[in-house]
Amino acid sequence: MADSSCKMRHFPGKKTSQAAEERGKWETKKEFILSVAGAIIGLGNVWRFPYLCYKNGGGAFFVPYFLFLVTCGVPLFVLETSLGQYTSQGGIMCWRKICPLFEGMGYASQIIIFFGNISYVVILAWAFLYFFFSFSGKLPWASCNNTWNTDRCVEINNFNTTANWTSSMNASSSSVIEFWQRRVLNLSTGIEALGSIQWDLSLCLLLSWVICCLCVWKGVRSTAKATYFTATFPFVLLAVLFIRGMTLPGAFHGIKYYLYPDPSRLADPQVWMDAGTQIFYSYAICLGYMTTFGSYNKYNNNCYRDSFYLCMLNSGTSIMSGFAIFSVLGYMSVKQGVDISAVAESGPGLVFIVYPQAVTLLPWPQVWSVCFFFMIILLGIDGQFAGIESNMTSLTDLYPSYFGKGYRRELLLLLLCAVSSMLGLFLVTQAGAYILQIFDHYVCSGPTLLLMAIFQSVVIGWIYGAGRFCDNIEDMIGYKPLPWFKYCWHYITPLICVGTLVFLLLRYTPMRFNNMYVYPWWAYWIGWFLAMSSLSMIPLNMVIKLAKEKGSLWQRLKTASQPADDLPGMTKEIPRISAMMHVQNKEQNDSML
Repeated sequence: MADSSCKMRHFPGKKTSQAAEERGKWETKKEFILSVAGAIIGLGNVWRFPYLCYKNGGGAFFVPYFLFLVTCGVPLFVLETSLGQYTSQGGIMCWRKICPLFEGMGYASQIIIFFGNISYVVILAWAFLYFFFSFSGKLPWASCNNTWNTDRCVEINNFNTTANWTSSMNASSSSVIEFWQRRVLNLSTGIEALGSIQWDLSLCLLLSWVICCLCVWKGVRSTAKATYFTATFPFVLLAVLFIRGMTLPGAFHGIKYYLYPDPSRLADPQVWMDAGTQIFYSYAICLGYMTTFGSYNKYNNNCYRDSFYLCMLNSGTSIMSGFAIFSVLGYMSVKQGVDISAVAESGPGLVFIVYPQAVTLLPWPQVWSVCFFFMIILLGIDGQFAGIESNMTSLTDLYPSYFGKGYRRELLLLLLCAVSSMLGLFLVTQAGAYILQIFDHYVCSGPTLLLMAIFQSVVIGWIYGAGRFCDNIEDMIGYKPLPWFKYCWHYITPLICVGTLVFLLLRYTPMRFNNMYVYPWWAYWIGWFLAMSSLSMIPLNMVIKLAKEKGSLWQRLKTASQPADDLPGMTKEIPRISAMMHVQNKEQNDSML
């Protein structure tokens, strides 16, 4: 598709403005910034980035991290935010407007978000349970005098010998691990043993859904107001934990492990893969979040500049989280006389095993436990209701005249939350942790997001036209983005994503739980079914679109790839496109004669 040039800024007409007003807009830029910040700054910044940095060469890890950030993270972030603002549509309709042939990408992203919401909220339920237990007179995971403890239980505070402490951890008999596995998860022997629903976790699950539902009840109006607290207060708590961690004995010992550069690790391809997947995981790209929030911006908002600020905020938070986490891990290492590798962990293990264990070593452990888990809850809630808002926006944009009447939107929200919470009950059974790993590994994993990134780059860079999209951004903000972004959308981003995807597929190994439990064959099939249920929307939609068009296959492809006529500034291109099609049709007729 040829690129067009547009030198004058476009101001939407009265009819477009009225439609946008009915749909809703952010009242201020601050609401947009806070909402996006809440969506992209989450648990991945706290429990994933610090560990990856320590594991993959310390300060040397910043080299592949920032390389992927510049070539994939920021370009795709700018693409999605600008796309939403330009089309004023959510995750599905934006692609119908830009390139109907690839409208299936919108459906795929919303299915991924739907599955992600079902699984992600369970982490909130766990955090709520720990938060409530933090108000106990004595933290229950600090002792072995509980009904769920075994005879092999060991209280870490009273067990300081290095050899014995290490062996107790290997035997998974510390009081913290037993609380996590035997009280919170109440783990069964495997996914085939579903077990019973745990009533306390199910109530925490219900509480999480009620809070998220209320935050999204009035669309962006209620979402924006909620983020004034949920998106800002975690930074206050993180700053408190950072200051407290840096004042602990052994803090700099932990910081050294976190940042000490090991350039030799850069020769390991896995280090580069970890950096790439962290960018996709942390920036919430290729899921429709940014498109949804960008669609509520005013047409002439400088989304290009906002994207840079938000990306800097996200990466800065990840780095700061590393200081807060590893200063505490350094204190644990010195206090217990073990190497920091014995206490460093990623994912849920960091949040629900290592850090709860760390607070037991501090004065006033209940205070620090409340602060930490309250921060985790706020980070989780932000990401959760961002996903719900994305689903709601995409569905209501498909049928605006229907869901815009009465309380139909609110009823749809209640239905969505009710169905999701009912499905989430499987994740609070005794086999819930096994099921959660399937969702995390197959639905929201690297290969799925990488494929979405490849499709996005190809559609904007080659079909719609990277030059044309740069002109659209100029039409909105008054100047063109850096030429770097055009080259990224054209060549760099898709090539890097393809290379990363090939590497991941070549190194594919069957998923295991805790590196020990092997899933039955049907569990892997469920995982692949969940992954393909989203990605299959892309070819399925293409087949449907081409079947509805008329003419030869090439003519159908061209027609289904044309952007909508009612996009801002698109009327300037209609005469030129019509003339080109007239010439092509004339040439075909002449050749037939």
